Amino acid sequence: MYTIGIDLGGTNIAAGIVNDNYEIIRKDSVPTGADRPGEEIVRDMANLCKKIIADEGLTEADIEYIGIATPGTADSDTGVVVYANNLPFLDFPIADLLKRYINIDRVLIENDANAAAKGEAVAGAAKGYANSVMITLGTGVGGGIIIDNKVYSGFNHAGAELGHIVIEYDGVQCSCGRKGCWEAYSSATALIRMTREKIAEVGHTTKMWDMIGGNLDNVSGRTAFNAAREGDRAGQEVVDKYVGYLASGLASIINIFQPEVLSIGGGISNEKDNLLNPVKERIKGETYSRDNIKATDIRIATLRNDAGIIGAAVLGR
Repeated sequence: MYTIGIDLGGTNIAAGIVNDNYEIIRKDSVPTGADRPGEEIVRDMANLCKKIIADEGLTEADIEYIGIATPGTADSDTGVVVYANNLPFLDFPIADLLKRYINIDRVLIENDANAAAKGEAVAGAAKGYANSVMITLGTGVGGGIIIDNKVYSGFNHAGAELGHIVIEYDGVQCSCGRKGCWEAYSSATALIRMTREKIAEVGHTTKMWDMIGGNLDNVSGRTAFNAAREGDRAGQEVVDKYVGYLASGLASIINIFQPEVLSIGGGISNEKDNLLNPVKERIKGETYSRDNIKATDIRIATLRNDAGIIGAAVLGR
């Protein structure tokens, strides 16, 4: 038997057939069209599943269940998306609706960051460990917690919003409404903001100015790291500042959960050792368990864009 994992995003719907070895044997994607009614999005999800099933030469009877990794608060008990801020979902019965369009009677759902953490736990950076945390550094800071091989999401399925712990009281305004959230300092969005601020401060004296052609709109999450690699002082200052904020939040996560593995994913994680090594060095002095022989292993996530698909596909395992 196979399972299907759906990674539902604000831009694209990706779906994959996963085998018993947690390998994706067939996948495809379609645009989400997030401005449409939710039922139309679900119909496209079903059609995408049917397509990859047919493309692989299987039938719907070969699929044990479908798992959906969805943004927002996902009630895994009822199959209802309670709320998602970038999709038209409010108390939205996504699981029951999907079953109307495809002949597979078991559909499971989970928050997308939680599902990604589950994927890394069964087939990625935290494979073989019962307790892990995954952090995703993208437009925001996503988080997923695995305890005793199970997703932890709180009694109301709204837990593990790790990006919204406050690391600077009354600090930068966060999109969630609070000020000083870790997300406002450690997301790719935050890194871009800090890079722009530094370039505006020092102007053409930094290599970053030439990298962006003097246009702040061209700044990306790679700009400061690229400049730092070329020995640019201003770029290094941005990287050091960003790493400090990131390490501060990671140290708090470790102090709270003491996971065996903490994996870092998202676009910024593409920096690999250029990110990981200075983060580890900063964390050494900030974790309560720094003198303990057993310490959290901080790693770069390995499944990349497939984490959500695989995590959704193993929700029933």
